Amino acid sequence: MAKVLISDALSEAAVQIFRDNGVEVDFQPKLGKDPAKLAEIIGDYDGLAIRSATKATADLIAKATNLKAIGRAGIGVDNVDIAAASAKGIVVMNTPFGNSITTAEHAIAMMFAVARQIPEADASTRAGKWEKSRFMGTEITRKTLGLIGCGNIGSIVADRALGLRMKVVAFDPFLSTTRAEKLGVTKVETIEELLPLADFVTLHLPKTEKTAGLLNEDRIRLMKKGAYLINCARGGLVDEAAVAQALHDGHLAGAAFDVFAEEPATDNPLFTAPNVVCTPHLGAATSEAQENVALQVAEQMSDYLMKGAISNAINAPSVTAEEAPILKPWIDLAEILGGFAGQVTESPIKEIEIEFVGKVGELNLKPLTSALTAALMKPLVGEGGVNMVSAPIVARERGVKIAETRKDEQGAYGSYMRLIVTTEKQTRSVAGTVFSDGKPRFIQIKGIGLEAEPLDFMLYTTNADTPGYIGALGTKLGDLGVNIATFALGRSVKDGEAIALVGVDQELSEATLTEIRALPQVKQAKALKF
Repeated sequence: MAKVLISDALSEAAVQIFRDNGVEVDFQPKLGKDPAKLAEIIGDYDGLAIRSATKATADLIAKATNLKAIGRAGIGVDNVDIAAASAKGIVVMNTPFGNSITTAEHAIAMMFAVARQIPEADASTRAGKWEKSRFMGTEITRKTLGLIGCGNIGSIVADRALGLRMKVVAFDPFLSTTRAEKLGVTKVETIEELLPLADFVTLHLPKTEKTAGLLNEDRIRLMKKGAYLINCARGGLVDEAAVAQALHDGHLAGAAFDVFAEEPATDNPLFTAPNVVCTPHLGAATSEAQENVALQVAEQMSDYLMKGAISNAINAPSVTAEEAPILKPWIDLAEILGGFAGQVTESPIKEIEIEFVGKVGELNLKPLTSALTAALMKPLVGEGGVNMVSAPIVARERGVKIAETRKDEQGAYGSYMRLIVTTEKQTRSVAGTVFSDGKPRFIQIKGIGLEAEPLDFMLYTTNADTPGYIGALGTKLGDLGVNIATFALGRSVKDGEAIALVGVDQELSEATLTEIRALPQVKQAKALKF
C-alpha cells in the first residue's frame, strides 16, 4: 500500500480522498515547520503532500529514499527543489487551476483598492477624520491594463478587465495571435512596448531565472507617469526599492503588492512609500480555493501512486488513468529498446530518432520517449544518474537530439517501435513490438529481422554467417557452464553479416565474454541485462 505524508494543513476531505483511493495517510499538518523532524521520517513515505510551509529542499529529497511524488496544493513550487526531485525520479505535481479565479479576483481587487486608496481612506475614517478631498481616486473604466503574462490567471484577469470596459494589452512570449484575438486583448512583442501604454500594469507569471528582477529600475521608469503597478504573482519579479522610489518622486501613482522578495515581509521599502496597498500573500486565500487545491492534489497523487496516472506534473509528461494500463506494455518495450541500444553503443550518442509505426503512434508518446531515453542513457551515465523524469534534461545536457516520427502501419507487424541511434561513428537501429500477451519482443536489430523475447540476461553477438557457428557458440557456452534459455538468429544476406540474441540463465562475466569473442566467427559480443 502506498503511504503519503501530509506535512501542511490540508482539509479533512482531502485526507479522505487519499483513504478512499487505498492510500495510507499520515496527517501531520505542523511538520512542515519542523524540517529536522521531517527529514528524520521522510524515508518512510511514497508521497509528500504540501502547501507553502514545507520546504522540499535538496537535503530533504536526498533522505527521501522511497519518495515517488511531491504534491503541491497550489500553483507555486518555489519551495520544491525541482532539479533534485527530477534527479531522483520524483514526480512533482502542482494544482495550477484550483486557485486561478481566486488569484485573478485578488489582482482586480488590489487594482480597485489602490486606484481609490481604499485602505488609507478606511483608516482615516475610522480615526474620526473626514478627508474627502484627500482621497481623490482614479476611474478604471476606459483605462488601459497591461498584462505581463497572459496564461491561465492572466487570461481571467483580462476577461474581468474587459467586463469593466478597460482596454487590455498583453505581453507573453507564448501568447499566439489567435489566442489574443479570442481573448479580446492586444498582443505586444516586448515589455518595453507594453509599459508606456498602460495605466495599470499587473504581473501574472512564474519566477524563474529569466523572470527574476523582470521589472528593474529602467523598466519601471518606462511606465507611464501616474501609472499603477500590481503584483499578485511572485515575489522577486519586481525591484521593490525602485518601485518605492518611483512612488516617492511621483513617477508612479500607486502600487499594490501581495507577494514580496522576502516573505514573511516584515520590513520592506514599499511599506513607507505613499499609496501602497500590501497584503500577506492572500492571492489564493479563499475557502473555495483552499478546498479546491487540496482535493485536486489528493486526487492527482492518488492516481499516480495507485494507477500510474500523471497530471499537472512540473517535471514529467502527463498520463491519464485511462492511458496508464494501455501505455504500460509499450513503456516496457521502450525501456527494452533503449536498454539494448545503451548497452551495445560504445561511442558518444549524437541523435536518437524513435519511429512509432501503426496504432502505437496514436498513443501519448511523451512517456514512451522519456522511458526509452532514460533506459538508453543509463549505461552511459550510471544507474542513479537518470530516470524517466530526468531523462530529457540529461539528454539535452549532453547534446543528444531527440526526434519522434509517426508512421502508418507497414510491414508484417501492425504496430511497433524502432529506435535509430546515431553516434559519432555510425547509425544503428533496433525495433520491437508488443504481442497479444502484452509482452515485448525484439523484431529487428541493425535492419536484420529476428524474433526474440527479452529475458533478464542475454548475449548479443554479431558474426560472420558461416556454417558451424551455432554449434560452436552453444558448445562454448556449455563448456563455460552457461545454460541457454532462448536462441534467436538473423542475417542480412546469405554468407553476409549475422546476429544472434541468446537468452541465458545467469549474468555473463567478462571472462566468459572474452572466451566467446575468441571464436573465429565472432565480430562483437555483448552481455545484456534487462
